[in-house]
Amino acid sequence: MLYQHILVPIDGSETSVVAMNEAIKLAKAINSKITVVQVMALDPYIADAYVKTGQTNELIERTRTYLLDILEQAKQKFANEGITVEAKLLEGFVVHEEIIQAAQDLKADLIVMGSHGRTGVRKLVLGSVAQKVLGESLIPVLIVR
Repeated sequence: MLYQHILVPIDGSETSVVAMNEAIKLAKAINSKITVVQVMALDPYIADAYVKTGQTNELIERTRTYLLDILEQAKQKFANEGITVEAKLLEGFVVHEEIIQAAQDLKADLIVMGSHGRTGVRKLVLGSVAQKVLGESLIPVLIVR
């Protein structure tokens, strides 16, 4: 199976860089298109007016600017490698659900993402976006560390 469209969720971490590097190798090997996404996780209390009426606030706008900068850096990294790339900022309350929905909406064939590799109590308490995507995605997911 060839992967024509790879979705790469990032969060600005070192594991995101590892995932991007793996996606670059794959895309070069099989001539895939890449879409890199970042999710702006909305806090229900801070973003209440934003969600209901579209009324933004300074915190949301500062976060958006920061995340768009990370996306632009990622986009440049792929472009420097000669890879066709799109970048999208997603918004939502549940990060893994936004990633899975984006994969479906964009008709991606593969999700390549990093994992921090937390185990034990830390994983239980903090959860794992990568684990949730892996468990709920209808398309293949490659987790890299």
